[in-house]
Amino acid sequence: EISDVLKSQGLDIDIRHLKLAADAMTNTAGVKGVTRMGIIAQKSSILARATFETPVRQFVNASIKGSGDKLSSVIENIILNQPVPIGTGLPGLLVKVVGPLVKKEEDKKEAKTKVVEEVNK
Repeated sequence: EISDVLKSQGLDIDIRHLKLAADAMTNTAGVKGVTRMGIIAQKSSILARATFETPVRQFVNASIKGSGDKLSSVIENIILNQPVPIGTGLPGLLVKVVGPLVKKEEDKKEAKTKVVEEVNK
């Protein structure tokens, strides 16, 4: 029904976007609206809440409460033009090295030189 209404207004929206909105609205026990009192109120991020309707109020309330934002989701990092913490932007990758990385003495010197060059850039 929503798709038909949007199409009658000349808007061509993929059904997957509508399904995504419906999932977000119904993922709790009841149905929540796509409003600042509905889905947006559930967001823990100050920046995510501020992107919808009342940014000044969100920032003032966060300042009064001394709240912080951990910048752990996509929207906050896009707003701040930072790498998104998913896929290749996921921080905290640990690599366990077993054995020597460089076997020959010449290779060790060359590797150290490359590291110094990279650090000095």
